[in-house]
Amino acid sequence: MTLAAPRAPHTGARPLIETRPLRHPDSRDPALMGRRGWWLLVMNVLVPGSAQVLAGSRRLGRFGLGATLLGWLLVIVAAGLAIVAQPALIWLTTGPLSWLVLTVVQVLLIGYVLLWIVLTIDALRLVRLVKVPTITRWAAPVAAMVVLALVSSGAVYASTVAASSRGAIDAIFGSSGPSLPPSDGYYNILLLGADSGDGRDSLRFDSISVASINAETGATTITGIPRELPNPPFSEGSPMLSEYPDGFRGHRDSTCGWSGWMNQIRNAAEVCREDQGTGLYPDAAAQGSAPGIEATKDAAEGVLGIEIPYYVFLDMNGFAALIDALGGVEIEVTQRLPKGGGPGDTNQSVDEWAIGWIEPGLQRMDGDTAQWYARSRYTTNDWDRMKRQRQLQEAILAQFTPENVLSRFSAIADASAVLADTDLPKDKLPEFFDLMLKAKKQPVTRIELTPENGVDEHEPDYDQIHEMVRTALHPPKPETEAPSE
Repeated sequence: MTLAAPRAPHTGARPLIETRPLRHPDSRDPALMGRRGWWLLVMNVLVPGSAQVLAGSRRLGRFGLGATLLGWLLVIVAAGLAIVAQPALIWLTTGPLSWLVLTVVQVLLIGYVLLWIVLTIDALRLVRLVKVPTITRWAAPVAAMVVLALVSSGAVYASTVAASSRGAIDAIFGSSGPSLPPSDGYYNILLLGADSGDGRDSLRFDSISVASINAETGATTITGIPRELPNPPFSEGSPMLSEYPDGFRGHRDSTCGWSGWMNQIRNAAEVCREDQGTGLYPDAAAQGSAPGIEATKDAAEGVLGIEIPYYVFLDMNGFAALIDALGGVEIEVTQRLPKGGGPGDTNQSVDEWAIGWIEPGLQRMDGDTAQWYARSRYTTNDWDRMKRQRQLQEAILAQFTPENVLSRFSAIADASAVLADTDLPKDKLPEFFDLMLKAKKQPVTRIELTPENGVDEHEPDYDQIHEMVRTALHPPKPETEAPSE
């Protein structure tokens, strides 16, 4: 038997260790192993999965690279939509598919964090810490864990943002009314601020106003309606019109519910009826509303002369939480105002019942102080309180900057979920978000139905109010001069 002659080594061939030091390093060289270790950790940070492809399990590495490339692709797509197709991005995150989209985003983010943890631990295994210099042996794991914590915390925060968004949208817009087109170029929304906190035996509206948002430009006009405005009429088609054809002049049972004309409307339509208003407004509950709110809508329509299809209800108990979540609001206080629920009897002076004071000047208010600023009326009047409430609304709107919302998103979403209720339909959210972004670039026009603006507080002229609102929403175009011959 003849043995084949051994092959001569290939001229110029280099050892495998020298040609592929990442996968087959010379473990006898600590300096080389240290440099290799740092390269693997850097690659694991910059391109997760690449360390495994070059020095470990190629199957795990290819999976990690695929996940990384998919993540980059999704980020690029989202950034592109935010730049060139913002309405599409808003539709995906707030529209009918928002629950599915946000759930997928949350799952992908959590999954990627778990994958990165696995890749980082595996990269440390590939470093072979027992073969590297002592400094690297201790520094490399610490550096890897610090970077992992930073990146993972960002991804986890993003996943909580997705979850909070989904939860807030479901909580606020869980049931909604029909989707309607703008009326005469505007979306008109009834804004109700109410306090059902301690010491209140029923819900009453402390703040009533209507936001009119131009459906094209986003220009916003807020009209404040005094809750003591007498004899408010109801709009055509309202079931309350047959009950009160000459305007609402108070509920027949004066012992039922709270006083105040606009509050009595809710009482008359809901609280004081045996059927709780279902006979008047049978579809209210199914559309995310209530008979008392629908009756108040009808009265606001009659007062202002515009159609108001939607409402947003703000519970003052959650109001303070939202302001705290936003980091407070800046308010220019013009007069000293007391905190507190008012005198226990008529003989108490303000110094006896006040639990604190809001001093004049520019203030950064927390939620509790802002809430008392909006409530206080015992040393002023309802007209002044309306102005302060509108001032506070604008201050809150000013705090909704992209930076503030992103940095405090979870707290804002959680506060909003318990603060607000509405019958705005989900399919309108993308359009309304777009209008909100446009509105922030423009000043808010305010209309107050107060004596100083020519509205008689005892016998208001509702035709005059209709004209006032019509002129504000549709100002006459300036006449152009005829060209000279």
